[in-house]
Amino acid sequence: MTIAQQIHHLLTEDPDLHPSRIATTLGVSEWDVVRHLPAELVTLLPGEQAESLLGQLADWGSVTTIVESCGSIFEVKAPFPPGKCARGYYNLMGRDNELHGHLKLDAVAHIALVSKRFMGKEGHSFQFFDAAGRCIFKIYLGRDHQRNLLPEQVARFMALRKGVSNE
Repeated sequence: MTIAQQIHHLLTEDPDLHPSRIATTLGVSEWDVVRHLPAELVTLLPGEQAESLLGQLADWGSVTTIVESCGSIFEVKAPFPPGKCARGYYNLMGRDNELHGHLKLDAVAHIALVSKRFMGKEGHSFQFFDAAGRCIFKIYLGRDHQRNLLPEQVARFMALRKGVSNE
């Protein structure tokens, strides 16, 4: 059975199954899972588009940025900050209570725009992977106080997905 068939089988059993859990189950990288998701769930972009994409996200409003490190998960719920390239990094210039940091954009080999249910709710995210298939970070669309996705973000996300074809 191919990896795509195995993923399809696992998602048939549990549509909410997270790609990282599938990767662990199959003993492959998270990128291997994401790039083999059914076409209706994912749109793939080359890593070279990271700077342009991140620049667009700066005016989307509140999103959830997630970084996983050694099994720990860090989340920041705030607008994704604008940035600029300097000294080999994309420097995030967030205000107080926003995300700050320095992204090594040349480490981004692949980007996935993923539309997938999680914990029973619709979800959409931008996922950034390195050449070894490890997830560097993810940006999930924002939600309102009732935990509903922000419609204007969903419309923009779907327009991006529609405007690109898989690599």
